[in-house]
Amino acid sequence: MLEISRTLLEEIRALAAAEPGREVCGLLFGDEDRITAYDPADNVAEAPERTFEIDPRALFAALRAERQGGPRLVGHYHSHPSGDVTPSACDAAMAEPGRLWLIVSGGDARLWQAGSTGALHGRFSPVTFKTCDP
Repeated sequence: MLEISRTLLEEIRALAAAEPGREVCGLLFGDEDRITAYDPADNVAEAPERTFEIDPRALFAALRAERQGGPRLVGHYHSHPSGDVTPSACDAAMAEPGRLWLIVSGGDARLWQAGSTGALHGRFSPVTFKTCDP
């Protein structure tokens, strides 16, 4: 079971609550057992109230840092202003296999693993996680 710190999850929820009419997004870092950090990124999508696109500069910077021994990029997070923490068909079209997807809305959060197959949209499988103290 994957762990995420309670504080980290609360901070991501607060970012989403601060912009309830648009999808907020960012990067997740850690390993196969734990999400240890996040980095907010600008949503550069044309319609950020309905979809998200992580600023490519933030993504490329994280990948460069990882190659140089920095934190491992394990996935990303985004919010759904609609209140539904289930990946959309649009999310499935963008899903990169192997990455974690944390979706938050209000007080709810769900974690998904993107793959080439999955129970949802043929791309996502739910991931059980627990919160822990930092």
